[in-house]
Amino acid sequence: MSFEEYAALARQLAEQRRAGERDAAAESERRRDLHAAADYLHQRLIAQGHRLDQLGRAIGIDQPPAAPTAAPGSAADPATWPGPPPSTGSPVVSGSGDGGSAGAAGVPGQPGVGAYPQVPAIPARLALPTAVSPAGAGVPAQRAAAVDPVVELELARRMADEADRHGQQAELLAQRPALLPTWSPLARAVAVYAACGAAAGVLMLTLVLASGVGLVDGFTLGAWICAGLPALAFFGGYLVLGRWGRPAMVAGTPPRYLPLGFLICFLLVPLGYCGYLLLFRALR
Repeated sequence: MSFEEYAALARQLAEQRRAGERDAAAESERRRDLHAAADYLHQRLIAQGHRLDQLGRAIGIDQPPAAPTAAPGSAADPATWPGPPPSTGSPVVSGSGDGGSAGAAGVPGQPGVGAYPQVPAIPARLALPTAVSPAGAGVPAQRAAAVDPVVELELARRMADEADRHGQQAELLAQRPALLPTWSPLARAVAVYAACGAAAGVLMLTLVLASGVGLVDGFTLGAWICAGLPALAFFGGYLVLGRWGRPAMVAGTPPRYLPLGFLICFLLVPLGYCGYLLLFRALR
């Protein structure tokens, strides 16, 4: 072999070495990017879990119990699945334990996300069984297709985005009270105090009828109309606003408009009695 051939071979080997170093650097950069994306999704899922736990406690729902671990050797045990395990150097997302790919719940360092127990796992690409020869010698089953970590991380990111969207909707709903949720606080308070005053007016008519047949004397009737029934209407509206007019998630105590409620209740019942007297005299 001539010197020129040796030089050409040396240049070829040097080029192959540089190409291998470039490929190794690109692969290392790719793995670092995958690990960074997995860590970001990990932190994001933890934050979402804490926020969903707060929403659950606000509406009175306890955190669901953790899923039981699979027994060794069972069908849900990852060690018994067909196919080779992922390499230790690749950030491939492991299975979730039910035969599906883990998606957002299988990020490295996060064996199980408690805040997402209802999120369905993405179906895995199961291996197709092979036919058995007539002689009875079974051909080994095909191996499962390798999981692409980039695809799994993208699926996890989409699921996290969907969880953020549903979480924002839940927060908006939790900031609305159960009673008249689309009304403003002032309009809600006026409606509640007016309804309680109207209910007190019905009781007032009952007392007036009882006074007409001699069951209630005039002093008792006047005391209930001027003080008793308005006070009952006021405290009834106050309790209703505190029980059903308070959002599940609110900072501080929502306003109940006590002076306005006092004015409505202590004016509505006596005015109702005066209106009843005028109507009764007009009909006579």
